[in-house]
Amino acid sequence: MPRIGLHVRELRRRRQLSSRGLASRAGISHSTISLIERDRMSPSIDTLGAIVDALGTTLVEFFAGLRSSYSYSPVYAPEDFVEIGNPEEISYRAIGFNQPARTMQMLVETYAPGADTGEIFSHDAQEGGFVLAGTIELTVGGESYLLTEGCGYYFDSNLPHRFRNVGPGVARIMSAITPPSY
Repeated sequence: MPRIGLHVRELRRRRQLSSRGLASRAGISHSTISLIERDRMSPSIDTLGAIVDALGTTLVEFFAGLRSSYSYSPVYAPEDFVEIGNPEEISYRAIGFNQPARTMQMLVETYAPGADTGEIFSHDAQEGGFVLAGTIELTVGGESYLLTEGCGYYFDSNLPHRFRNVGPGVARIMSAITPPSY
């Protein structure tokens, strides 16, 4: 987790403000600023809003700067993937889930025989991918398509859609969704 306090202290020092000066401008106690800067206290949104206002920035700019200072590895081993599905039916293993400025969602999807995503649904995104193994029935906007190993897809997720494993074995997909849905 990024350290908010370190970022507050860095911005305060760049503006050549003392912690007491920042506290006075923000209308909060000096001890609160001290605790936040030492990451001993997590500020409420209201408190953080008052601090960033006093620093002459916005919450959006504050978090953008915080993300850019966050270090991460660009490489992920299989054990680093984050499971965000139900591995018994449909496993969604996210790659890069901890990326601080993530604008794309990468998934390795595994569908048990007969598994499907349920009722047809839509969301505000675009998605694409390709079938690594098995047979998937993809329904998009009322049309159904049979996708086998090596076949790909790309569509506007605002169109109602659903995925279903219609083959006898496990089906696997590598997919990307932008912006991330979760």
